[in-house]
Amino acid sequence: MSVVLITGSSTGIGRLTALTLAGQGHQVYASMRSLTSPDGAATVAGFAAVDNLHVVELDVTSQESANAAVRTVVEQAGHLDVVINNAGHLYVGYVEAFTDDDLTHLIDVNAVGAHRVNRAALPYLREQRSGTLLYVGSTIIVTTPPFLGPYVASKAAFDALAVVTSYEASQFGIETSIVMPGAITQGTAHFPNASRASDAEVTAAYAMLDELVARNEAATASLVRPGIDPNPQRVADEIARVLALPRGTKPFRTVVDFTEAGVDHVMAFADLTRETFVHRLGFGRTLQLQS
Repeated sequence: MSVVLITGSSTGIGRLTALTLAGQGHQVYASMRSLTSPDGAATVAGFAAVDNLHVVELDVTSQESANAAVRTVVEQAGHLDVVINNAGHLYVGYVEAFTDDDLTHLIDVNAVGAHRVNRAALPYLREQRSGTLLYVGSTIIVTTPPFLGPYVASKAAFDALAVVTSYEASQFGIETSIVMPGAITQGTAHFPNASRASDAEVTAAYAMLDELVARNEAATASLVRPGIDPNPQRVADEIARVLALPRGTKPFRTVVDFTEAGVDHVMAFADLTRETFVHRLGFGRTLQLQS
């Protein structure tokens, strides 16, 4: 069994993954930005009775917080095997109405946040020459729907950083897997807790589109065919499946998409193109896990 650190564990996919992995016997450190916020306190109370499940405070917007959280895990568990970069936030609105500070903040949370966690964890993983970086990405980098511009940009940056980090990490025996959920409108607080654009004046100028934005969540939910259960537990189960695979056999990328948008086919071709280019550069060894 592995020692696992998960970011963004107070709700949704992070919470379900923490419970699933702990139930399988992994030593899970479920992290969240605050242990005393309403969500955080409720999660801490709920996790208290679960075997193998520990909580740790980790604010992905702070390198010091990431360093302290990883250090706590290593001191308590003796080592760290898996980092699951899951923390993220959603913005809904018109791209022009999001200020530069809005956009910068979301990229800081959704992309740079994972980089901070990696910078905290990689020294330990490199020293032991083993471990897994698992990223909870999004099919949105392919589907790019309207009214979610900053989120699309931040998840694209998140994915690109994961890919490029994988080349270097692989040379120290560290595996990478990117699990890409499709749009999920039930069982998470993603849409209900979404933030809006700061520039109210520009938002008002787009009022003719408000009706479309208002039914964004319902439109997304309508993409799921009757008979398909869009339960986010299936994402947690896929993460558990990937982590259970023997070293060297984990997929680089896997898709769980209830809307059946065909993103798995797009990404398979995109990754093949990328890998071919890396080989042509003469850097093929970065695609292979080193012992």
